[in-house]
This record gives sequence, structure tokens and C-alpha cells, in this order.
Amino acid sequence: MSEDIGWDRRLSVAADGKGLVGHAGAVLLRKCADRTGLTGALSAALAVRGKTPGWDRGVVLVQLVVAIVIGARSMADIDLLRHQAAVFGAPASDSTVRRMLAEADAKAHARIRAARARVRAHVWELIAARDGGFCWVVIAGRVLTGWIVIDIDATLITAHSNKQGAAATFKKGWGFHPLGAWCQNTGEALAMLLRAGNAGSNTVADHLIVLQQAIAAIPAGFRAKILIRIDGAGATHELLEAIQALNTTRRTVRFCVGWKVTETDEAAIAKLPESAWTAAVDTDGEVQDRCAVSEITDLNARTAGWPPGTRLIVRRSKPSRRHERKLTDFERATGWRYQVTAIDFARMRGVPGSHHPWFADVLYRQRGGAAEGRVRVNKAMGLTRLPSKLWDINLGWVLAANLAADLDAWTRLLGLHGEADLADAEPDTLRYRLWHLPARLISHARRRILKIPVDWPWAEAFTTCWQRLSTLPDPG
Repeated sequence: MSEDIGWDRRLSVAADGKGLVGHAGAVLLRKCADRTGLTGALSAALAVRGKTPGWDRGVVLVQLVVAIVIGARSMADIDLLRHQAAVFGAPASDSTVRRMLAEADAKAHARIRAARARVRAHVWELIAARDGGFCWVVIAGRVLTGWIVIDIDATLITAHSNKQGAAATFKKGWGFHPLGAWCQNTGEALAMLLRAGNAGSNTVADHLIVLQQAIAAIPAGFRAKILIRIDGAGATHELLEAIQALNTTRRTVRFCVGWKVTETDEAAIAKLPESAWTAAVDTDGEVQDRCAVSEITDLNARTAGWPPGTRLIVRRSKPSRRHERKLTDFERATGWRYQVTAIDFARMRGVPGSHHPWFADVLYRQRGGAAEGRVRVNKAMGLTRLPSKLWDINLGWVLAANLAADLDAWTRLLGLHGEADLADAEPDTLRYRLWHLPARLISHARRRILKIPVDWPWAEAFTTCWQRLSTLPDPG
């Protein structure tokens, strides 16, 4: 028998191991929640005067959040934490989780948002105190120092059974159409509004709710310069006027949104001389072949009806095969595909080169990949489906999923910075490398020691993360 098929010779399997801990990476997530003050803040937010439940509702929510990060997709998956019972104690039951989510009304959700904002302010101070400082966004080699970038986007959650609020979606599916806001600097989920599947993509009222909650989630000390990026759904008069109304003597708020190209826009593009086109660049600052950018603000009659300072930046590129069927007559005649971005700044304060059309173009295009990436991460954090038939419980689940995205981001930023293959890894990759790592719990000299495999490729990163989180200052 050859060695490659004889590996199981004299091998047996027994389910009688003791002191074993599965999904040992959960200790890093729970450590981060405790040391940043998240656990305590949620306990205070969910406390009810005059009631002493068997389980602290804030602790139950943190347990659910940790379970979601390591892969839970339903309330019953809280049992994932039973693998760590020897470390944390037995987790709450799925019925307790359900009660916790059902009991959280609109006022409780508001208290949780306020608690998250306080914890986030502490976390951002810790991030800024790292050797590398705060994580400013880089666009084509330009560092957006001092700017907080918020990306607003919608996504779809498929429902495979009849659930309250589920409806037909614009993609001919069935489910929900939540609208969320993410911080590009840190990867956190700042806000999310659960909506029925037939909710509109450009509903102004929904965008305003999400925008208001997202800005409230940003620590006060970081609100001096804010950039709002939205796809074409954001190009509405009311929304852009509301964004400009957020400007004060102490706060600058700018927008960068997609723009639906009309015949009026094409007429303006046709007026551009060839010399008006300049080379486009990619997100790394490299010149793109077969692409160019220009500005049509002064040539476009539509500009006058939009908020003051609105600029229209046009990009042309050679169409690919998948775009050929959707080309307009003007695009077929010129041989180019055109896309327009609307911005409301002449330059971004403190960012060299931000006045050039190519900068606005790449600023918007980077949003597409960034927003899709954050949506993908958030979906991996419990939003591939909603677990209940009841709307109120699913509202609570969405909030828990957003907390999970925050906890995942904070653990990376505070414990895994400098670990190139982990700090920016996809959720499933991080689960394989850290969160699902097995370990053995032993006792020695009245101390408990969690032992992970010495030959695991990311063993040092695991222990380094634990040490960093353990030495975080008390949040007070």
C-alpha cells in the first residue's frame, strides 16, 4: 500500500478528548469587546430599571456578536461558543438570544447606537496612538489626511421563506433591500436601515436617515472633514442639498456621487475638443491606457439646477463586450463609453492634486470596489440571510451583524496591524487562520493556559494579538 493512500493505517477516532477548545480565536474577539469597553457599554444600554434577568442582555448580545464573527448564521448557532465553555462558561441559549433581540425596541436600538459611538471614539483614539497613526484613505498615491470617507450603498438579502417585510426586489428576487453606510478608513459599519425588498434605490428619506446615523457614529474629534460617496442613487437634489447643509464653520462635508448620463450630458461631451481630455489613472496612480477624463461643468445646461459648486467630471473608456449592448447611439458613433461623476469641491483641503479631473474620477471609482468589499464583509457577518420570520427580531439581528463587523474591524486594527496576510484578509480566510484554530486548555499554578499548535503558521500572530489586546488601556 502506497503512503499517499495508507495514511489512516492504525488510525482510530474517539470523541472523548478533554480540555480541548474549538474556535479558540473567539477569545481574541471577546477580549477586544471587553478591553474596548463594548461589553460594558452594551450591558448598560440594555439594562432595564427594576428588572434583573437571569442573563445580562449586553453580555448575551456580545456572545451573539462573537458567534457571528466566527461564522454563526442563525440564533441557534450561539452553540458555537459551547466549544469555549471551559474558557467563558456556558453561553446563553438560542431562546435567550431570541428574547434579547425581541425585547430591544426602537429606544433600545438608539441606546445601542449611542453606546457604539462612545466605544468607537475610544477605539479611534487607540488607533491614532499606534505607531502608524490613524488609517487615512489613500487615493492614487494621495493621502486624504484628516478626511473621514463614508460610503453609502444598498444590498439585497434573499429570503427563502415567507418573512415579514420580504418582497420582490428589482433583480426579480425575493427578500430585503437594506441601505448601509461604511467607514472606508476603518472598515466599520456605521449604520444600516433594514428595508423591504421593494424599497427604492434612490429613496431620499432612507438615505437621509442612514446619513444622519452615520455622521452621529463618527467621533466628534474626527468630524472636521467628511466625504460622502454614493452611487447614482445619490444624485438627487434633496439629498445633495442636505449634504451641503451639513457644512458649518467647523465642519466641511463634501459629496462624490454617480450621475446618470442623459442626452444633455452627451451634447456637452460632444463640445469637448480632443485637447481637453487628459489621461485617467487607476487607484494606484498608474496611467490607464485607452481611458481619459475631462470636465463638462461649464458646457452642461443641467449643472445650473444643482447645488452650488457642483462639478461634472466625465470619463471615457473603450467599451468591453459586456458593455456593447448598452451603448447609446452617441457612444456607438464616437466609439467610447462615457461615465459622469458629480462632486462639489474645487479641491479637497490638504490633498495635493485633488483639483484635477482625474482625481475625482478615481475617487469615485475606488468607491465601487470599497463599497462592494464592505458589503461582502458585512454579508459574511451574518447578513447572507435573516434568521426569523418576525421583522423586529430581524431588526435586532441586523444590528448584531453590524456590531460583528465593528468587532472584526477593531480586532484587526488593534491586534493584527502589521500582519499583512491577516489585517486585510477576507472573513473566511481569517476564520480559517485564526478564529477556528483549535487549542487545549490546561491549568498550572492556579492559572489557566490556552495552548495553540506551535507549528501553526499564524501562531505568533495569534499570541501577538492577545498581548496587544490585553495591554489596551482601561476605557473607564
